[in-house]
Amino acid sequence: MYEIIVSGGVMMIPIILASIIAIAIIIERFWTLNSSRIAPRNTLAEVWSKLRHNQLDAAQLRELRMASPLGQILAAGLVNAKAGRAIMIESIELAASHVVHDLERYLGTLGTIAAVAPLLGLLGTVFGMIEIFSETVNIGNGDVKVLAGGIAIALVTTAAGLVVAIPSLFFHRMFVRKVESLVVELERESIKLVDALYSSRAVEVKGG
Repeated sequence: MYEIIVSGGVMMIPIILASIIAIAIIIERFWTLNSSRIAPRNTLAEVWSKLRHNQLDAAQLRELRMASPLGQILAAGLVNAKAGRAIMIESIELAASHVVHDLERYLGTLGTIAAVAPLLGLLGTVFGMIEIFSETVNIGNGDVKVLAGGIAIALVTTAAGLVVAIPSLFFHRMFVRKVESLVVELERESIKLVDALYSSRAVEVKGG
């Protein structure tokens, strides 16, 4: 394996670096984009229970904000609940924009790697082919076996680029869909809170 990597030439270095970055991003996003971490199922029920019993004070809001991205969004809305439905929704949307930005973190880099890795591999192959044919012209060796062996080595970078690009593209698309699903879930929970508040009673946040 080491010999194959070395035979790919200098362009194998950025391809290997791209693969390391892609793997790190994939592992980090798998850990971060966990539904139970982003939007815990019991968060809205706990918030509503505390509201009904007038137990949601400033300390509880800070704890809610730190607990999860959903809690961050709900806390932003609750802080401005007394200002009216429109202001509460605006506060929720502003907090949600920050949360979505965090959810999409590194996905652009992963998508770039998926697009660039094959080009790096192709560039390495082009450099290899130029070197092979230059040596053939200079030395005058027309041995087909030697030429075929050189071409096979030159194609190593193309294969390496595709090996990096294909899984990167797959996971990029998967994480994009995951983020879209999480955003829908966050929006649904936030709307439930707003509708519950303004269809029953005005919310009172102690110490807010």
